[in-house]
Amino acid sequence: MTFDSLLVGAGGTASLLYLIYWLLNNRKKTDVTGKVVLITGAGSGLGKACAEVFFKHGCKVILAGRNVQQLQEVKSSLADQLPKHKSHLAVLQVDLADVSSLEKKGDEAVDIFGHVDILINNAGISYRGSIQDTDIDVHMKVMTVNYFGQIALTKAILPHMQQSRSGHIVAVSSVQGRISQAYRSAYAVSKHAIQAYFDCLRAEMSSSGIHVCVVSPGYIQTNLSRNAVCADGSNYGVLDKTTAEGLPPEKVASLILKAVESHQPEIIPAKFIYRLVIILRALFPRLVFWILAKRAKKQRKDYIKST
Repeated sequence: MTFDSLLVGAGGTASLLYLIYWLLNNRKKTDVTGKVVLITGAGSGLGKACAEVFFKHGCKVILAGRNVQQLQEVKSSLADQLPKHKSHLAVLQVDLADVSSLEKKGDEAVDIFGHVDILINNAGISYRGSIQDTDIDVHMKVMTVNYFGQIALTKAILPHMQQSRSGHIVAVSSVQGRISQAYRSAYAVSKHAIQAYFDCLRAEMSSSGIHVCVVSPGYIQTNLSRNAVCADGSNYGVLDKTTAEGLPPEKVASLILKAVESHQPEIIPAKFIYRLVIILRALFPRLVFWILAKRAKKQRKDYIKST
């Protein structure tokens, strides 16, 4: 085989891969105008940004979360921006830690506008601590909010979507749901579980008209680290440098909207380096383990300072 024939073959393969990529990313889009969107954790951060993006795009938005006053403030702010559509906003108090209440909350959400077309499972808590020092109760708390609460609400909404044979479920995971790092065990475990659960759900719903998208963001400029729980259950209260330098929540929210419109099964809104590490984890795991071990030394110093 000549060098020229190799180039032709490589060029043909590249062209085919580009064609497949183009087809996957340029399918007929769904118009979300008028759709009902239920967003958990809508009082701040990424949830608030999603509420604004979807509302401005013509959706009816149900703002869900624990802090009703905070949700009302978001509702008022959005209503001021589009006064003619203020009736398209609603508030629903939801506590994901109270798993037994979520079936009823799902029904309440459906009753507000008659149905829920898009569920964005965004709410969650972060964590900082060493495995050795962390109380099992902390693991239970993080897992309850980040995993059991999310799937309980999803299971409450899912039958209504199945009846109409349409809907879109978004699960906000994390890059750490793909790659675990030191002093994030409880958080990473909960996000790994989210990834696995919604991958299964996507497969099971593949012929039902219900689409599932897992969003695995990198660091986002929110208060997630400030509100993180520590190994002993106390509040972390620190804005990490990586969080402060993360992506703007509005950008991630816009990418989530596009993912819903184009029925993308998964997106990773993160800086290139984090997406690269995910690929390297699959191809060269020992290299990634070495990098993470080196990084853990600095993380340990930061962890010790904060305790």
